[in-house]
Amino acid sequence: MTKEGLVSRAVYKGENETYIVIVESAQAVEDWKKDSSIPLTQVVGAFQVYVGQGAQGILDRPSKQQLENEFGTKNEDDIVKKIISEGKVETSKATSHKFTEQNQSNGSGGAGGR
Repeated sequence: MTKEGLVSRAVYKGENETYIVIVESAQAVEDWKKDSSIPLTQVVGAFQVYVGQGAQGILDRPSKQQLENEFGTKNEDDIVKKIISEGKVETSKATSHKFTEQNQSNGSGGAGGR
């Protein structure tokens, strides 16, 4: 998933949302597209689909209904295949805070800094 501090993701622009799957590398995706006998476990970082939430780059899990509406199925394995097949691979510097920070207003002091 990360190589030298980089993270790669397959990005699929849906009708109303942008769907994202974390992948091992852009090269792994290209190799899989040329040879689909390569196991997806060697291509995909995790079999989880995310939706991008605005310019902050926060990733969230879509509802089953969102997946059904966009892809016609709730089967995430099928959706992952479609995203890496038809999406665009982007690679950027890894920033773990985009996945973990939920509320910075509390600071390090806990309950509202009191």
